[in-house]
Amino acid sequence: MRTKPLILLVEDFVDARDMYREYLEFSGFAVDTAADGHAAIKLAREHDPDLILMDLSLPGLDGWEATKRLRADPQTAHLLIVALSAHALAADWERARLAGCDGFIAKPCLPQDLVDEMAGYLKAARTGEVPASSNGRRAKKIR
Repeated sequence: MRTKPLILLVEDFVDARDMYREYLEFSGFAVDTAADGHAAIKLAREHDPDLILMDLSLPGLDGWEATKRLRADPQTAHLLIVALSAHALAADWERARLAGCDGFIAKPCLPQDLVDEMAGYLKAARTGEVPASSNGRRAKKIR
C-alpha cells in the first residue's frame, strides 16, 4: 500500500521535468518520470499511478496518442490523466478531452500552482466533484 500519491510526470524537456519532479517530491508526492509516450505507457502499466501529468508535445509517441492508448487499454483506462501543456487554446483543450484527458493545466505554471491543481484533481477523483482551479483559468475538468 502506498503512503504517498504516485504521480507519473511525462515531460520531454529535462529542466522542466527535473524542476517539477523535485517540487512534487518536496510536496509529499512519489514521482515517476517519463520523457516520451512509449515510456509513459510502460510505467503506467507497471506502477498504476494515482495521476498522470501528460505533456502533449513529446518526441516519438506524443501525449495525445499516448493518452488514447492508455484509455484503450483495460489495464490503464481508469487512470486519471491531466494534460500539462503549452497548447492552451480552447481547441487544444477539446483535443485533449477527445484524446481522453480528465483535465488540463496550461504551461508555464509555477510549481506550487501545479501542486495545488493536482491536489484538486486527486480530491475530485476521490469525491466525484469538479476540481476547483486555484487561479480560475489553468485547471479545467474536461472529461
